[in-house]
Amino acid sequence: MVFSPDPKQNQLLAALPNAEWQRWLHQLEWVELPLGQVLYEPGRTLSHVYFPTSAIVSLLYVMENGSSAEIAVVGNEGIVGISLFMGGESTPSRAVVQSAGEGFRLKASTIKDEFNRAPVLHLLLRYTQALITQMAQTAVCNRHHSLDQQLCRWLLLSLDRLTGSELVMTQELIANMLGVRREGVTEAALKLQKAGLIRYARGRITVLDRPELEQRTCECYAVVKKEYDRLLPPPPVS
Repeated sequence: MVFSPDPKQNQLLAALPNAEWQRWLHQLEWVELPLGQVLYEPGRTLSHVYFPTSAIVSLLYVMENGSSAEIAVVGNEGIVGISLFMGGESTPSRAVVQSAGEGFRLKASTIKDEFNRAPVLHLLLRYTQALITQMAQTAVCNRHHSLDQQLCRWLLLSLDRLTGSELVMTQELIANMLGVRREGVTEAALKLQKAGLIRYARGRITVLDRPELEQRTCECYAVVKKEYDRLLPPPPVS
């Protein structure tokens, strides 16, 4: 029996009206998204948009000196490459796969043509608003909240985009996403592990107590989650 990847594992694709779904179905291209793959770089023309199904993609703001910090994460709830239908051919951010998995992509020319069709336009704009909220809240969080709270927020946002409770991620990569030193992440992760909230071993983080993790994070996680829940349709029941 041959496994056939299902585009409707992505919530935006699952929410498409039937007419749009029938048009898109044969134009969607399944892709593997390995850990660390760069989907686009700042200033470069975008060739596709991506709809993750089991992968998670980090959007990073890159400074002139090469340093970077995560400004948002995109998983099976969304789309990577919103600049294409927001009036630009390129983007100021970098998109990197932070959790390996799969997804589908659509050519830039196709998404720009489809954007003029009302149902798709409204759906993508709602997602864009949710993503902008996440970016803004991340910036505030990085400026005003402790590293311990930032790590809890990051773990919860990542967990929302996975089907299980385990993330494959090194502390060095987490440090790059948060724009902090690796030693700080190590210390914060050890605190959570000693408290019994997570288990960390060999680059794998397993969340053991999500309710307590939500108690320890700042208000930023709840703000972002509430906006996604308000603007986007719920995921399909499997």
